[in-house]
This record gives sequence, C-alpha cells and structure tokens, in this order.
Amino acid sequence: MSFIFLIVLLIVVLMIFKPKKTTEKEVILKEIPNHWYQILEENVLFYKKLNEADKLHFKRRMQSFMSYVTIEAVDFTLEDLDVLLVAASAVIPVFGFEDWKYPNIKKVIIYPDYFNYDLEFHNKAEGKNIGGMVGNGVLENKMILSRRALHHGFVNKTDKGNTGVHEFVHLLDKLDGKIDGIPKALLDNKNYMLWLDLVYEKMEAINKDKSDIRDYGGTSEIEFFAVASEYFFERPMLLKRKHPDLYKMLASCFTPLPE
Repeated sequence: MSFIFLIVLLIVVLMIFKPKKTTEKEVILKEIPNHWYQILEENVLFYKKLNEADKLHFKRRMQSFMSYVTIEAVDFTLEDLDVLLVAASAVIPVFGFEDWKYPNIKKVIIYPDYFNYDLEFHNKAEGKNIGGMVGNGVLENKMILSRRALHHGFVNKTDKGNTGVHEFVHLLDKLDGKIDGIPKALLDNKNYMLWLDLVYEKMEAINKDKSDIRDYGGTSEIEFFAVASEYFFERPMLLKRKHPDLYKMLASCFTPLPE
C-alpha cells in the first residue's frame, strides 16, 4: 500500500509543478508599450477608423501575429514603427476572420530600400523596383519587404496602394497551395466563375487605360487580386462607388469595412 501511495503522491506533485504552457490567449493579452497605441492612431488609417472595441481587437490580433512571426531588419536598426506597420499589414486583410493565423509565414525580412530579383538593394544595384516579395524555395514561409515601400503605403492615404497589404494578400492567395489570383480559400464555388469573369473584364479596362485601378493590376490575375485588394482596404468607399461589382466580390472574400 505504501508503494502505491508514493506513486500517487509523485503523480500529484508532478501535476502541481508541471510547467504551465503559454496559451494563445495569454500571448494575445500580453502587455505592449502604451506609446504603440498612439503610433497606430497616427500612422494606420484603417485602425483609426475603427470603434474602440474593434481597436482593441485589432491590437490583440497584432500581438497574436507578432507572437508567431519574426520580424528582422537588414542593414538598419528596426524601430517600433517598422514592426507595427508589418503587423498592421498582416492584420488588415484578415481582420474579418476571427482570430485567424497565417499558416504560411514565419519570418518577415525588411530591407532598407527597394530591391531587385537578386535581392540586391545597395546604391549601385540595377533594377531595384521591387517593394515586396513572398518567398518560395529556400525562402518558403518568408516575406521580404522594402522599408521605404512599407512606410509609403501608410503615409500616402489617397493612392489606393499599400505594399504590405499587397504581399499579405498574396499569402492569402497561396492558401490553396499556389499564388494564381484565384482566392479559392476565400470564395465559395458559386462565386468562382463570377470572379474570373470580373477579373478579365477589369484587367481589360486597365490595359485599355479605361480604369482607375493601378496599371500593375493589369499584368496578371495574380497581381490584379493583390492590387484590387489594396484598393479595397485603402479606399473602400471610392471602390464601392466606382466598381460596385468588384467591391461586392471582395467584400465576400474579406469583410465590409468601416466607412
């Protein structure tokens, strides 16, 4: 009996002193510097338009993102604003998805300037015109962003563009295994063909210079989805007025936005 008693006692002791795992909720509710809230108010228009309850939800979603994604800087010192703009870029496209996490990103690498396809960003590098890239191969689960492009996307509040949001939309596009401009994971079957018809119609208008959607959206279905999504999140009411059919389709992918 004494031997059985000792075994039971040992089990009880182990249960009491067993290290407690940190839950997702505990990570989300972890304290963050108060001055970050003011930085968000001053720099992220999407956040500024939210009511107080949604602002709290937005901040918790950012904390969740930062708990499983590493953000690194190359050749410059990372600042609070850099981190917050990356996290905000990630949260904006999925704000309507309750407590959703990206399964295909582990690290965001920020370069100080635009870069080329060889990932060169120094002054003498040629073809530096890339502001963001979702990695493949050895860069799988990684994203590269230009710091200059990232900041410009939030500073200019009227140009319908946002590089950070653009790249995270590519990650959403990649949920079905490939980036093809057809968000199968976000659209139900009945909207699939409607989406394709709309994409080709809008791309044709872009390429005939008969659209206010950014020209880059006319280069491929892939870029159209990302560019149109930028427009949707940056200037939702303008998109709704000028392209109600596109707004309605993107709203079915994401969520209605604060006006």
